[in-house]
Amino acid sequence: MRAAILAVGSELLGEDRTESNSLRLAKVLADHGVELALKVAVGDREAEIAAEVARLMARHELVLLTGGLGPTADDVTREAVARALGRELAHDAGLEEALRARYAGLGRRMPEANRKQADLVAGAVPLANRHGTAPGQRIDAGDTTLFLFPGVPHELEAMVEAELRPWLLARTGGEVRERITVRTAGLPESEVDELLGPVYERFPRDQITVLGAAGEVRVRLTAGGAAEPRRAFLAALLSAVREALGEAIFAESESATLEGAVGELLRARGATLAVAESCTGGLVSERLTRVPGASAFLLGGTVAYDNELKSRWLGVPPALLAAEGAVSEAVARAMAEGVRSRAGAGYGLALTGVAGPGGGTEAKPVGTVALALAFPGPPPGALSRLVRLPGDRNRVRWHASQLALDLLRRHLEAGRTG
Repeated sequence: MRAAILAVGSELLGEDRTESNSLRLAKVLADHGVELALKVAVGDREAEIAAEVARLMARHELVLLTGGLGPTADDVTREAVARALGRELAHDAGLEEALRARYAGLGRRMPEANRKQADLVAGAVPLANRHGTAPGQRIDAGDTTLFLFPGVPHELEAMVEAELRPWLLARTGGEVRERITVRTAGLPESEVDELLGPVYERFPRDQITVLGAAGEVRVRLTAGGAAEPRRAFLAALLSAVREALGEAIFAESESATLEGAVGELLRARGATLAVAESCTGGLVSERLTRVPGASAFLLGGTVAYDNELKSRWLGVPPALLAAEGAVSEAVARAMAEGVRSRAGAGYGLALTGVAGPGGGTEAKPVGTVALALAFPGPPPGALSRLVRLPGDRNRVRWHASQLALDLLRRHLEAGRTG
């Protein structure tokens, strides 16, 4: 089965709105082995939507539309689909009654504009929207089935689970495609791909996807077919990937985060952490506070941009700053130990660097970042790294936060005390 996604909405063609519904739909299609051949976005013009629907129907067995099911004048997806199919719109009194009841339950009167949301393309099956006022529709037209979904993400997601996934299951005999996402940190995409060389020799290349980002690389493993052989294949593939990537792996879940992995390690050891940041401006601390229960391991942090504050708040010797410069491993180690001892934490993590776009020098260009970890003993000690990171200011800051968290993660996983 070949599928296409048509996202409707003039706002999707501008510069301030990202179209994300197709990502959710793409995952569900992949879960059921459906080939997603095309994704298209079109504005709120009836004739253009109708023309695109007709074009997609000629080449795909499944067409998924999102958006344009609201009550306003520019919500014309229903009209456009009816036009493309050469069918009429029929008003459904039962749907209108349900809409009025929904508004009444909220203590409000339904505006008359909402009546159009009860219009169905002739022959369509209405799809209940339990989280909004825009019903969806499923339409069989020759060799193609169309699904019309609302554009509001949480409304679409609920409808996809209630309507699209069961429809797909019925057409695939219950078979699904299963995926495991292995998440790594600290290695560039090219190095991860190189390390996976022996895995590529043993397993089909098209079932292994490498996805790079700043400071993290995901390796997605995919298999289809009946449950027992599918799971056996994935288990063997995962074992080979673990062997190839080793300690670079911090999680085996699509939803996992590096800060979550670090938080779990600290919590499991009953350890505490304090953070000193310069170029990242509190980003590492902010990420750690996203972890539920972060107060169990994160004592606090300091943002010290100014060199005087590095000395006053963190105890970095002025002579060291003068001799080495603020962006140096020696200063990063002093910052890490300073925040650790002042906070009374087990571990201290520090970052100082040149995030850009200005401030770089020939010796320390934009993207130069020093990271350090101070740890308890006996005897207490510190680790540090000096790295040069590519990209703009935001990318450098995020990448630096990844490397700092990964420095701590690897130290904790190795069970090191020095």
